[in-house]
Amino acid sequence: MSIYQIDPTKDLRWGELVERHPRASVFHTVGWLQALRRTYGYEPVVFTTSPPTSELRDGLVFCRIKSWLTGRRLVSLPFADHCEPLFDSNEDLHFLIHYLQGALQHQNWRYLEVRPVNRDFEQANDKGDFSVSAKYFLHTLSLLPRLDELFKGFDKDCVQRRLRRAERAGLVEKCGSSEDLLRDFYTLFVKTRGRHHVPPTPFKWFRNLIHCLEKGLEIRVAYQQETPIAAILTLRFRDVVHFKYGCSDARFNRLGATPWLLWRAIAAARLAGATGFDFGRTDESNKGLLAFKNHWSPQPRRLIYWRFPDNPFLLSPAQSWNLKLAKRALSFMPNTLLRITGKLFYRHIG
Repeated sequence: MSIYQIDPTKDLRWGELVERHPRASVFHTVGWLQALRRTYGYEPVVFTTSPPTSELRDGLVFCRIKSWLTGRRLVSLPFADHCEPLFDSNEDLHFLIHYLQGALQHQNWRYLEVRPVNRDFEQANDKGDFSVSAKYFLHTLSLLPRLDELFKGFDKDCVQRRLRRAERAGLVEKCGSSEDLLRDFYTLFVKTRGRHHVPPTPFKWFRNLIHCLEKGLEIRVAYQQETPIAAILTLRFRDVVHFKYGCSDARFNRLGATPWLLWRAIAAARLAGATGFDFGRTDESNKGLLAFKNHWSPQPRRLIYWRFPDNPFLLSPAQSWNLKLAKRALSFMPNTLLRITGKLFYRHIG
């Protein structure tokens, strides 16, 4: 068996595999990979057992990250909540893993990281060569029940009551991906990141997502009169809608605008034929966000990121960022400076 490399943004077989493979998500799509390349300069690459002249039957997609600040590494995939290896054979996946482990030493990469949803990768890694780099919870909601049944399944106090409060407040929702909506969303996004003392993702990232994903992306903004008070950004691939970003103006949080937007996104997704709603990953240390998502989907699954080589003293760039910067300098920065910081450094922490 041999391993081959392809550029998934140029080889049409990758898009065909993503369209038909049951484990593919929006994070595998050519649009997501193109947005990563345009924004951060990452180089997408797929490793596969399929020869160049045959149909692509499997693949594990990475981005090559080359950073003078955080080093060279392979990540599958940067800023994605999860990215499943598209393999039907554990034997083939096991072979690919060993190939990558050998290649890593010759290519001078610090490490490689994978972010699978299912346990197949853990089973293929039977010798324990990979270590756990991060642990999250993943909340998903089945949209197969009727809307009234879905509503009844949400927490009565923290979801149902807040949705009724938002309805009484007479909020107005606007949906789409226009430049005006993007700017209203990003203004709220910067405010929210500022409250959390975290640099906002560069504006260019969202503009590139809109361009590359086209109809697969939707922004929803809630207005009180003409003031934007909350916004969410969702992605759709096939029959699953992903809640990727949310933000709000804290002065209006009592109105329940964010839950209201989520409910409207869920209802619209079901009416449009979607069968699942992905709330995205949640760090196990983020108790507030974890509680919020538990009120919608109370039985999350474990989401584990794996990294090779196993080095307990090697922190990921995101972990280093949190430990060394967020607790010190970032908490003192005004929003304007946080925005500049995010623009300069996000490409180094993917």
